[in-house]
Amino acid sequence: MVELMEEVESKGGFLPNVFRVLAHRPAEFRAFFSYYNELMNKDTGGLTKADRELIVVATSIHNRCLYCVVSHSALHRIYSKSPTLSDQVIVNYEKAQLSPRERAMLDFALAVCRSDTINEQHFLSLEEVGFDREDAWDIAAIAAFFAMSNRLAHLTDMRPNAEFYNMGRLPRGKRENTGEGSTGS
Repeated sequence: MVELMEEVESKGGFLPNVFRVLAHRPAEFRAFFSYYNELMNKDTGGLTKADRELIVVATSIHNRCLYCVVSHSALHRIYSKSPTLSDQVIVNYEKAQLSPRERAMLDFALAVCRSDTINEQHFLSLEEVGFDREDAWDIAAIAAFFAMSNRLAHLTDMRPNAEFYNMGRLPRGKRENTGEGSTGS
């Protein structure tokens, strides 16, 4: 646990509050981040890292999770090189400037998030834009995992670190000089 936290802090320049909060239960911390890494950091399947982060943003705004919306919007901005798309998704993903592929992906993710009855048409809509059944599983698993994560963030009143707000908007050196420190949980 300590090694992972040190690595994350070294790479990012700060320790995201989720690490501090989940460290409360070490075995669950390890299980959480193991599954997180399987879902979010794998290089297989048809989802990019930016896609994965956009799913988290869209489903977390539906679940009203400030921590995940802010932190994963930052990661989306970095991976996508788009400083505005996640902001559009936060306000209303149906009005955001999404590609047909991104729209189908988020439509499916939100159907899973809302516990809609999933039917063959959902899978066909994904297949029309190039996703396969394994990609559908990944989209659903991300939506489901972050439903749990969102609820733990609510339980603990987890707040986003101040550093997340400017990530992907300003060059890294500028971001560090905002005068804002991280907020604790």
